Amino acid sequence: MRWRRGAIVALCALGLAACEDAAIGYRIAGMNHALVLERQQPFPWSEVKQAVVVSRLPQCQRKYPIAPDRAEMTPMKVYEAGDLLWALEQGDHWYLASTEDCRLQPWDKPDPQALGTLVGTFRHRDGVLVFESALNPAS
Repeated sequence: MRWRRGAIVALCALGLAACEDAAIGYRIAGMNHALVLERQQPFPWSEVKQAVVVSRLPQCQRKYPIAPDRAEMTPMKVYEAGDLLWALEQGDHWYLASTEDCRLQPWDKPDPQALGTLVGTFRHRDGVLVFESALNPAS
């Protein structure tokens, strides 16, 4: 009887090992101005729910759900699209984020001329969610 409980616990732990609950931020200007990508997958067979937190404290901070992703993360590129304006590209999904008033909206047909400079990419590296800077590759 005791071995059954141990086997059940081991199977549950093994099943939950593929789950994800992670967040990472792109710091724009210090700790209070950032874009944060959150990913949550409660079960190995479920889709990965995602959200973007747009923050410029103390003025504003808001969290927006975005399109779900798969467990093998689709990298999300971040472009500086203007003054306090950021374009986010994840596969076929585009978003426009304003840190002036902490808004985020889908962007159906982005103009390549409006993208501006690529500042970095949210991605998995060695199983960990990271933000890789395009401006300073060492970070």
